[in-house]
Amino acid sequence: MKALVFDVFGTVVDWRSGVARDVARLLGPDVDAAAFADAWRGRYTPSMDRVRRGERPWASLDTLHRESLDGLLVEFGRPGTDEGTRRELVLAWHRLDPWPDSVAGLARLRERFVIATLSNGNVSLLVDMARRAGLPWDTVLSAELFGHYKPDAEVYTGAATLLGAAPDDVLMVAAHVDDLAAARACGLRTAYVHRPDEKGPAGSPPVTDPAADLSVDSLVALAEHLGCP
Repeated sequence: MKALVFDVFGTVVDWRSGVARDVARLLGPDVDAAAFADAWRGRYTPSMDRVRRGERPWASLDTLHRESLDGLLVEFGRPGTDEGTRRELVLAWHRLDPWPDSVAGLARLRERFVIATLSNGNVSLLVDMARRAGLPWDTVLSAELFGHYKPDAEVYTGAATLLGAAPDDVLMVAAHVDDLAAARACGLRTAYVHRPDEKGPAGSPPVTDPAADLSVDSLVALAEHLGCP
């Protein structure tokens, strides 16, 4: 195995807490910040699917987040929110905190393998996040590079090509079974990471992916399983 590629939102970083924190800071106590974060994430896949179906031209995740935000502000009773605040809210997705095991686990994995993002986040978002959170990627691979969003096959096969590897020399690491299933369909190996807190108290993600090559509960555990010092 030559390289590990990682889903980021939910697998490496805690999107819900980070977005809710900035919503609370920017919109105040009258808005249910956790519900706002959940509703924003709920618009994530539908917005990308419109691009995937060809219903609209390619747009970065920052752009899709900004478009979703306008409707959310109306829904949550804040239609008069100024443009500067809207821009800052979109940047909340650039300022997410890593899970407690992420930085240490990635550092150990990097000792033995090339490690890279494989995220629907745009490049500037992923770079900002990595710099703030200390995520030690060798390179940042984004759906933006391929003009396709996951789970389109072009993202997975394109990542292997850019890394100079055959698909089965690449391990896709994610907390989402659908992401892993799409990667497997393209010939990548897969590792499931259990993140029970990703969606907060109401979340009930599966505890394993039976089809995955590995199932672990942290990136440190993944490093240990793969023999990383």
